Amino acid sequence: MDYVQLRSVLEALVTGLKEAVTHTTLPTFCEELGLPTLPDDGSKRDRMTASFNALADTELPAVARKLLIRHPPNATTRNRIQDILWSDSASPPIPKRYRREVARRLNSEELYGDARRFDALLERLWILDADDWMHLLGGKPTGLRAEIQQHVHRNPEDWPAEVLFDQLGAYDASGRRFALFLEGLASADVRPDEAAQRHFVACVNEPLRSCGVELRETDSEGGYPIFSLVSLHAAKGRPKNLIFASPDKPDLRFRDALDNDVEIVTNADKVLVYDRPIGSDGLRWNDLQQWWGEAEKITDPEQAKRSLYARLKSSLPHNSPPQTLLFEAFFEGFRSAVPNLPALLPEVWLHWDPRTVKERGPDALLRFRMDFLLLLPQGMRVVIEVDGKHHYAGPTGSADVQRYAQMVKADRDLKLAGYEVFRFGAVELQAPTAKADVKLFFEALFRRYGVPTS
Repeated sequence: MDYVQLRSVLEALVTGLKEAVTHTTLPTFCEELGLPTLPDDGSKRDRMTASFNALADTELPAVARKLLIRHPPNATTRNRIQDILWSDSASPPIPKRYRREVARRLNSEELYGDARRFDALLERLWILDADDWMHLLGGKPTGLRAEIQQHVHRNPEDWPAEVLFDQLGAYDASGRRFALFLEGLASADVRPDEAAQRHFVACVNEPLRSCGVELRETDSEGGYPIFSLVSLHAAKGRPKNLIFASPDKPDLRFRDALDNDVEIVTNADKVLVYDRPIGSDGLRWNDLQQWWGEAEKITDPEQAKRSLYARLKSSLPHNSPPQTLLFEAFFEGFRSAVPNLPALLPEVWLHWDPRTVKERGPDALLRFRMDFLLLLPQGMRVVIEVDGKHHYAGPTGSADVQRYAQMVKADRDLKLAGYEVFRFGAVELQAPTAKADVKLFFEALFRRYGVPTS
């Protein structure tokens, strides 16, 4: 993220609001935006500037998001801020050629069902007026807004989708803005009819799949499906039973097979089952902490955070210090950013079979448990394994080609099922730079999948 550019844009906006506050209300104003404590002396501008200059770079994105909600600037500045914020959260890339093919495919389709909500979508994402304040004061639409009224609403045959996309700037927009545009066009707000939603999605997915992405149903709201732009390599299913933090095979059964209700029969305190829906945002530490606090009846968030961390850490194998180091390095490396990051889940059960490998024979599922799992936005699932000797050597310490072949085959199966698999060698995590290396790995991983770390 370009913090220098973001700071420059935000400083002008923040100090420009000095006329909207008094010296008395200034502390509350700064507190609402997340700005540091104000100096007591000086003009309003001087006090606001001093407070803003004391803000750390890593806090700038949070202030920007609050500013966009509480004191929205004009559309040009808003888009500039959004593009800076989204620079670290890239959506699946859609080259210009495929954006044009999407628009061409929509030339003969209805662009919207609800005109008012369609206009609201355009307003949120694009720059429609040179003088936004004239429109807000109820003046006659000008610029692109007037053109859309004339050529899209009143005379839709004037502007096919290709022309509208071009006029909006959709072909050259950031990947995230274009993704939000398609998701908005597929939404129940713009298309308040499920059949129309699904027809639209089927149309745009034809060209989208050629570049490795698609609009996929990821959730529902108010009885309507929600579609998100995802990579074709993302896992297609939704997690139903997340069984984790158990180094031993859990003794479980289906209490209600129709509803997929799982019950831990014995040693329930040694295994965790996250039983809440996991949507398109994945599973964040905040979500996990809230679930844990409610399940354990812990009302203090700080206590719930410490308790959950201790519980997860205790599930790590005592004979694998490198695994513990990776877990600790994740939390030490990101600290205040952790609540909004994907939860690093240890000892996750991928397969469960009441029979042993010996009993099941050649059809046995080879990898039962994953060292770590992250459920990222848009259905991406990332497995992290820490490889000790037992991954490639037999009981005597000699190389075991069969054991290695089984591990490689299991990796292939996971990747074909939509998981990404990353491996650390246990020796690698015993090096002096191990914790720094782990942090660099996660930073690169989150950049790759568009997860902001600030």
